[in-house]
Amino acid sequence: MPQAIVTCDNLVKIYKVADLEVVALQGLDLDVMPGEMLALVGASGSGKSTLLNMLGGLDAPSAGRCVVAGHDLTRMSEAQRTDYRRFVVGHIWQQSGRNLLPDLSISDNIMLPMVLGGLPAGERAKRVRDLLGMIGLEQLARKQPDQLSGGEQQRVAIAVALANAPTVLLADEPTGELDSTTAHEIFSLLRALNQRLGLTVITVTHDASIAAATDRTIAIRDGRTSTETVRRDAPASAEHAQRASAVIGLSGATHRESVLIDRVGRLQLPKEAIEYIPFNGRADVRIVDGHVELWPVDDAPVSLQVTRRRLPGKEQ
Repeated sequence: MPQAIVTCDNLVKIYKVADLEVVALQGLDLDVMPGEMLALVGASGSGKSTLLNMLGGLDAPSAGRCVVAGHDLTRMSEAQRTDYRRFVVGHIWQQSGRNLLPDLSISDNIMLPMVLGGLPAGERAKRVRDLLGMIGLEQLARKQPDQLSGGEQQRVAIAVALANAPTVLLADEPTGELDSTTAHEIFSLLRALNQRLGLTVITVTHDASIAAATDRTIAIRDGRTSTETVRRDAPASAEHAQRASAVIGLSGATHRESVLIDRVGRLQLPKEAIEYIPFNGRADVRIVDGHVELWPVDDAPVSLQVTRRRLPGKEQ
């Protein structure tokens, strides 16, 4: 089994605002495999963008461990962090103003990261041509950003992010300001590059259609990974086909949602379960016939089967 290219272990991020401390990530665990296309979803303030900033080297973790492509982000000097941002990760933002410099041509925007990275001039010119070909905008090389449509600007933003051939591409709502047709085109381009280059792509999105087309969707709630949704390899049973994922509503016929259990055994129950069953902050745990049951402490006659997994040498 390949080793994860991204590993977050009990990751914590605390922001201090005046005399207040805001805990944005509180013990988050995450593994991402090489070449995977992963979507991060969740409510505003859940910690999605904070996590992306950690992975992008834009902010340092307060505690825990975060390793990307062999680089431990908790043990980096500022010089190492700068090199990491230049060569290991690429970043695409929702707002085109954060992706492109308005006074430079499209070609020069793409070339700038190479100049800062020290790539020789001859190689820079060829790399720019190759990237323009990948995004299908060779004919617009000398245009300024304000002469392009929103979708074309995001295509250029992808080329800029890939200028120094990063291992991981991070995209924070890359289609958030685009209409549905253009958003589909941009995501299709990201998927094609993911498959063609073996590029690992992690994107934050609120768009169910984008989440549905990725390899895996991770829901973040209150600074922790909550659920995982993956595409099914085989047709679902009639029972599962009628369900939808709790966070983003993906069909149970095509996707399977699981509650995530972190490395110390913690999990987040779905809000529906907490609202329906009066746990009041504690539960009895029972291991019965190869599955786990949670019961309210007062032994009321209600139960929730939270996970079921095959035990060694035992049929379910």
